[in-house]
Amino acid sequence: MSLPIIRTPKARADLLRVWSYIADDNEKAADAMLDRFERTFAMLADSPLAGRARPEVAEGLRSFVVGNYVVFYRVMPDAVAVIRVLNGFQDIPAADFS
Repeated sequence: MSLPIIRTPKARADLLRVWSYIADDNEKAADAMLDRFERTFAMLADSPLAGRARPEVAEGLRSFVVGNYVVFYRVMPDAVAVIRVLNGFQDIPAADFS
């Protein structure tokens, strides 16, 4: 059974930021990147433990790499909560995961 995906406000803002950054050069590529994220979210809904545990970043946090980006999420009893979607080249431990 698939769990529903919840996108936090920060994750939604991150996704918009990714789309805007890529769309400055190529809107089709930006749309394709968002499609990749959506396919990843669907996979995580079916297999929530597929990502790597990230206790060094925050308790209960997991991550899954999508291209140059890292999806950070938490598995909850009744949902998968996408917390942040960050560029893998930025300082991830310093990012806000509240």
